[in-house]
Amino acid sequence: MTSRREFLGIMAWTLFPSQDEKSPQIGLRIIRVNTRPEAEDILRRLKSGEPFEGLAKQFSIDASALGGGDIGKVRLSALRPELQRALQGIAPGQFTGFVATPSGYVILKVVAESEAGREENLVYPRQAVQPAPLNYQLVTSVIGDSEVEGFFRRFPKPPGYEQDLKLVCETRHRAIEAGILQLQSELAATPPAQLAVQEINDTKMRTHYALAQVFSYQGEMEKAIEHFQAAYDLAAASGVKEYQLSLEKVLGIAELRRGELDNCLHHHNASMCVLPLRREAQHRLTSGSENAVRHFLKYLDQNPDDWEEKWLLNLAFMTLGEYPEKVPKNYLITPQTFESEEKIAPFQDVAPFLGLDIFNTAGGVIMEDFDNDGYLDIVISGMEPCQPLRYFHNNGDGTFTDRATQAGLTGELGGLNIIQGDYNNDGWMDILVLRGGWLTPVRKSLLRNNGNGTFTDVTRQAGLAEPARATQTAVWADFDNDGWLDLFVGNENAPPQLFHNNGDGTFTDIARAAGVDQTAYTKAVVAGDYDNDRYPDIYMSNYRQENLLYHNNRDGTFTEVARELGVERPILSFPAWFFDYDNDGRLDLFVSSYIVSVAEVMRSYLGLAVQAETLKLYKNMGGTFRDVTKEVGLDRVFMPMGANFGDIDNDGFLDFYLGTGSPSYASLVPNVLFKNQAGKRFVDVTAASATGSLQKGHGVAIGNLFNDGSPVIFAELGGMAPGDAYYSALFRNPHSGNNWIDLKLVGVKTNRAAIGARIRLTLHDEQGKPRCVYKHVTSGGSFGASPLEQHIGVGRARRIETLEIDWPTSGTRQVFSAVGVNQFLEVKEFAKTYSQLNRHAVKLPATNWLIL
Repeated sequence: MTSRREFLGIMAWTLFPSQDEKSPQIGLRIIRVNTRPEAEDILRRLKSGEPFEGLAKQFSIDASALGGGDIGKVRLSALRPELQRALQGIAPGQFTGFVATPSGYVILKVVAESEAGREENLVYPRQAVQPAPLNYQLVTSVIGDSEVEGFFRRFPKPPGYEQDLKLVCETRHRAIEAGILQLQSELAATPPAQLAVQEINDTKMRTHYALAQVFSYQGEMEKAIEHFQAAYDLAAASGVKEYQLSLEKVLGIAELRRGELDNCLHHHNASMCVLPLRREAQHRLTSGSENAVRHFLKYLDQNPDDWEEKWLLNLAFMTLGEYPEKVPKNYLITPQTFESEEKIAPFQDVAPFLGLDIFNTAGGVIMEDFDNDGYLDIVISGMEPCQPLRYFHNNGDGTFTDRATQAGLTGELGGLNIIQGDYNNDGWMDILVLRGGWLTPVRKSLLRNNGNGTFTDVTRQAGLAEPARATQTAVWADFDNDGWLDLFVGNENAPPQLFHNNGDGTFTDIARAAGVDQTAYTKAVVAGDYDNDRYPDIYMSNYRQENLLYHNNRDGTFTEVARELGVERPILSFPAWFFDYDNDGRLDLFVSSYIVSVAEVMRSYLGLAVQAETLKLYKNMGGTFRDVTKEVGLDRVFMPMGANFGDIDNDGFLDFYLGTGSPSYASLVPNVLFKNQAGKRFVDVTAASATGSLQKGHGVAIGNLFNDGSPVIFAELGGMAPGDAYYSALFRNPHSGNNWIDLKLVGVKTNRAAIGARIRLTLHDEQGKPRCVYKHVTSGGSFGASPLEQHIGVGRARRIETLEIDWPTSGTRQVFSAVGVNQFLEVKEFAKTYSQLNRHAVKLPATNWLIL
């Protein structure tokens, strides 16, 4: 859903050409529309002097429209031949005529150097920074998101609509309906008499293609396939073999998705779409996968080195129960490719049994005790603008009850991400809902927990409603150590916001005064005290731009030091977090690249050379960071969106789970579980753990949901389009046999939720050697929120020699000796003793989990 991905996907139109690394790069802007009359009108307006950027924002259906059509620097060799020809002789500052491409009419503008500092180009605020070279095959886009966003941008909207969640919902649906009617009427209209047959066929082909994409977005795959086939037939009749071959691939992806709908959705069980596919995950209705195989084989006959289609072919055979024996040898990806590096007991998805397999689009999740009864509840959001929040109360007996209506949450519509925090220090966790990520600005919501099972939307009273921004990321932290949680919000193509908590239920945006207002396309913000001075610092993960690390100067201002400390990359990044992966007492930094390429992911799995940026892990050396990605085994390429960390086996070292994918139906790659091996390296245990869902992974939360000491993984699954919704998964931990402790910290001078407090456990391992385990109070990663009550594994240690807690606001340290394991404790700031909490493990009824 990014402008660069969409643009290059259109330029290559699912047939990405080989690229010459010596080919020149030029800065480009794009306007893409569906019809020739639209293109003619825009070209006329450009020639009359209207600004390219404004027309792109108003009329372009490309995902780059919100940024004025800016797609950064692109190698000429990456463009389709007709676009390369159109750019010949075009000087900086000039634009091309309109160019017919299979997915619409395109006008390009070459960006002049003088444009670099303009407001519309603020996605590159550092002029020395440019995106990493894009010389790999992008995912084939079958989802219709850019077409739908084009409809929505052009649809009339009343002023201030972004503040009314119900109106946003209704407007988006009306815009889609109007867009479909427009395309259908264009197909039915009599073409102008002066047009040649070839041009009429080309126009019809593009309209069928656009309609097919929109029906794909809606999940109406039968209609989508009908229109893709019509476009294919017109391409064949016109003798345009390149378009025909590209549509062969698109039809295969659409048919594979139809097979998913017929089986994974309509006949869902807990094994469906989890790699490796067990027998119960194989398709009973086989026509979709059978047709997909046929299309993929025809495509691969002409393009045998396309790793995306080779993988999707293998996957189609898996769903038919014919893998690996029926896969042609030259296209086979062997089963050993996905084997785990370490054997662990498999997890079990118990969401269907507990009623937590929530059918939803991409969204967030919070695992937290919202009613203070000692049991963790679950709140889920979905980005589809008409979807309300879901609140599942943990009844403590192995059942959950949806209390969204009673809690007053049904009017809280949409939300790509959600996080919790006790902003008013009343002891009840509140909820922040973030909206508009990847799309258009919509207001956020601050939901105050009233302490009686209900929530109240206090966004406007708190001063957080305006201006509305497009965002999916924020972090609670007490940046000035006054005992009240502040809020840092990362926005897309807009300055971030640093809301200072005034202590009276209101907030004031001080981002500019604090020096943290640099505009970027921000996908993650996290806070952590990386230099142990008790003041939290801020890391911003930005897409298509260097990342930023703001050091807290402890005087209300911040200094940006990312490049100085060597943590500015990846350039194409998404989830991020601070955590102490090696238990040395210093916060390290994980930053995920976001590579929208099934081909690169497959090459990474196969150990082949990759062109894309890998994940990044920066080890904190005490004042500087060192890139240890390769030495810990994380020099891998994935598509992480939602992600979080937690100690899944209670050995005292933090593991992590990546929810992967991109909007396209072609992005069928497994979510990934990495196990931390004693702080020395990470190993992929996805296959062994049976957690590798192929569905899109978003919000991830890890916590002691059943109070039995074994953390579960809750994964909110589903894509951004209504037609790509899927069921959430709850992966139950098989129990490692290691010991643990749960700590609920209660701030007195420090913020009540104790966010930012540091915990140190001193233990003896099985050989009697001393070791330390460190934990910082946080909800974890940047997409999905784990409990603020901290669950800490201690391995085989039978007791904790010392438990130390450092409180950031008061600067005090508490030390407790000879603390027992496998228990729940509450520790209040300044208290001389701790309290043991009376918590009972939830016993789930016996059942045959494997048949779920």
